[in-house]
Amino acid sequence: MTTIHAYAATKPGGPFELFDYDAGEVGPDDVEIQVESCGICHSDLSMLDNDWQITQFPFVGGHEVIGRVVALGSHTLGLAEGDLVGLGWTSRSCMHCDECLSGAQNLCRGAQGTITHQHGGFADRVRCHWGWANKIPEGVDAASAGPLLCGGVTVFSPLVQHGLSATARVGVVGIGGLGHMALQFCSAWGCEVTAISRGRSKEQEARKMGADHFVATEEDPKLQTQAGKFDLILNTTSAALPWDAYIAALAPGGVLHTVGAAAKVEASVSPMIMGQKSFSASPTGSIVTTRSMLDFAARHKIAPMTEVYSMSDINEAFEKLRNGSPRYRLVLTA
Repeated sequence: MTTIHAYAATKPGGPFELFDYDAGEVGPDDVEIQVESCGICHSDLSMLDNDWQITQFPFVGGHEVIGRVVALGSHTLGLAEGDLVGLGWTSRSCMHCDECLSGAQNLCRGAQGTITHQHGGFADRVRCHWGWANKIPEGVDAASAGPLLCGGVTVFSPLVQHGLSATARVGVVGIGGLGHMALQFCSAWGCEVTAISRGRSKEQEARKMGADHFVATEEDPKLQTQAGKFDLILNTTSAALPWDAYIAALAPGGVLHTVGAAAKVEASVSPMIMGQKSFSASPTGSIVTTRSMLDFAARHKIAPMTEVYSMSDINEAFEKLRNGSPRYRLVLTA
C-alpha cells in the first residue's frame, strides 16, 4: 500500500491543506507516478469551486502532471520504472469500447478524469492506467511541459481533427492559457496565423509566438476586415462571441471550432449553408494525439510560457489564477 501526501481542499473555494490518503495496492493496469511538477488549469479552479456540481471533497486537483514511474501493475505495457511521463485530464478509459478501439479514447463513455474520479497530481504521487501515462520525449522541457498534457493537446487536436493543411489561414481567438500555445502550434504547422484579441496589449507577445497578423476586436468588432479569410478559426475563450461575425470571417468550406466553453452559441444558418461552412468543438485529445503533440512540440521546440511556484505555495498560485493575470500558465514544482 502507498500513503500519498497531497494538498486537498475540504470545501468549495476553500484553501488547500496537507492531506494524506491510503491509495491501496497498485492495480494490475495501473502506473504510479512520482510527481515532479504539476500545472494548474482553470478546470482545477472550476472543480475547487464546484462550478460543475461534481466535485467530491476532500478535493485533490492537478491534471497536468510530469513525473517518474515508480511502480507498475502486473499488466502494464511499454513502461519501465524511471520513465519520465506526463498525465493529463483523463486517467483511464475502458480500452474495449468502439471509441477506445478506434483510437478516440478521450471520447470513451466510461473515461475517468484525473481530478473527477480520483485524487490528482497536487501530491507527491498519482496513479493512472498505463495507457494514459505518456512518455515525455527528449527535446521537451520537462519543467514547463505539464500544461501541454491538457491545454496543449486541447488546441493541437483540432489541427489533426480537421486535417489542417500547412497552407491554411488560421485565426486564433484569445491569447491566454490556451491561445498562446495554439499560436505556436499553428505557426509551426506552417499556417498563416492571425491572433484575435480584444485589445493590443498582447500583440508583441503574440507575434513572438508565431502570429503573422493581429486583429483587435475593439477596433473591428464585426471582423469586417477579415471577411471570407480563414480556413479555420480556433476559439479558445469562453466568451459570448458575435458568432455570425466569425462565421462571416470564414472562407468557403471553413470551420469555426471552439475549445472554449461558451455558455451557448446563437448563429444564422443560411450563411453556413451558402458557404458550406461548419461549427465544431472538441475536448482534450486521445492517447495517440497526445503522443503526436508531444513529438511535435519536441521537434519544433514548443513550450508553454509558465510562472512557477513551489507546491507548498499552492494557495498563492491559486490566488494568482483567480484574481491575477498569469502569463500564461501556472506550474507547481514538487
